[in-house]
Amino acid sequence: MPELPEVETIRIGLAKLLPGLEIKDVWHDWTKSFPNAPADVKNFLIGAKVKEVRRRAKVLIIDLSTKYSLIIHLKMTGQLVFVSKNQQKLETRKKKLVKKANSQFLIPNSSEAGRFGGGHPTDSLIGKLPDKSTRVILTFKDGRRLFFNDQRKFGWMRLLPTLEIPEIDFMKKVGPEPLEDDFTLKVFVERLKRRQNSSIKAALLDQSVLAGVGNIYADESLWAAKIHPTIPVKQVSRSKLANLYEAIPTILCLAIEAGGSTDRNYLDAQGKKGSYLSLAKAFRKEGVPCPRCGTIIEKIRVAGRGTHICPKCQKLTK
Repeated sequence: MPELPEVETIRIGLAKLLPGLEIKDVWHDWTKSFPNAPADVKNFLIGAKVKEVRRRAKVLIIDLSTKYSLIIHLKMTGQLVFVSKNQQKLETRKKKLVKKANSQFLIPNSSEAGRFGGGHPTDSLIGKLPDKSTRVILTFKDGRRLFFNDQRKFGWMRLLPTLEIPEIDFMKKVGPEPLEDDFTLKVFVERLKRRQNSSIKAALLDQSVLAGVGNIYADESLWAAKIHPTIPVKQVSRSKLANLYEAIPTILCLAIEAGGSTDRNYLDAQGKKGSYLSLAKAFRKEGVPCPRCGTIIEKIRVAGRGTHICPKCQKLTK
C-alpha cells in the first residue's frame, strides 16, 4: 500500500493535468470499484469540471464544479493513468521501454507519449487501455481519459458531496496530517497516548494516530530519532518524542521531493519511479553499516512488519 509521499507525488502530477477538464462520460465494470447511483452520476459527474486535486492521508480527492468530489483509494494494486487522445503513439515505442529487475517500469517523457501514470507497476501503465484490470474510465470532453486500474479489486472510486467527505467513516477515524501547520508536538503526543501500551512503531503505523505514515517512513523516522521500534509509547521520553516529531515531516518532505520510494509498487504521476530508497538510512539496509555510527543495520520484526534498526543508535532504553 502506498504511503503519504507516494500518494502525494501522484496528486502533484494530476493537479497539473486535471483542473479545468470537463467530464463527458464514465464507465465502470465492477460495482465495488465505483458504487454510485446512476442519478448521482448523471446529475453531478457528467458535465462537471475538475476544480482541484487534493489528498487526505492516503486518499486522493478530485473536487468538481458540482460541489461533488471523486474520492480514490488505490489500495495495494491500484493505478491512475491519464492518457491523451494520441494514446497510440505510445504503442509504437513500447518495445523500447526498459523493464527493471525489480519489476518497475519507466514511461517515456510525457511530451512524447502524452501519458501520465501512477501506481502499481504492471503493463497497464504502459500498454493499451482499457485492459482486463481497468475498473473505471473517466472520459473528458476533449477526448483525454483517466483510467483507474486495479488488479485485485481492493481499491475504489466514489462520488460524494464535497461537504460530506469529512463525515465518512474513513475521514472521521484518520489521524492528523504530519505536514500540516496544525500538526504540533502537543497534538502528536496526545495522539500517541491513544496507543500508550503499544510499541512506538505500531502506534506510528496506526492511521487513526497519524495519517499516511507506513512501514518505510516509520523505520526511517525512528532511526532518525534514535528510538527502538519495540519500546512502548508510554516509555518513550518527552525529548525523544520531540525528536520523532521533528523527524517525521522532515523525512516525508524529503521523500516527496525524491518522488516517493515506490517500495516496488508505486510510480509517480509521470511514470518515474521514486528515488527515496537510495537516500534511506535504515529501511532495507540490513547488513549495511549505519551511516551515523558504523554499526551494521539489522532487520527484525515489529508489529507484524519487517523493521530495520541500528542496534547501537536505537537501544532498548527510554
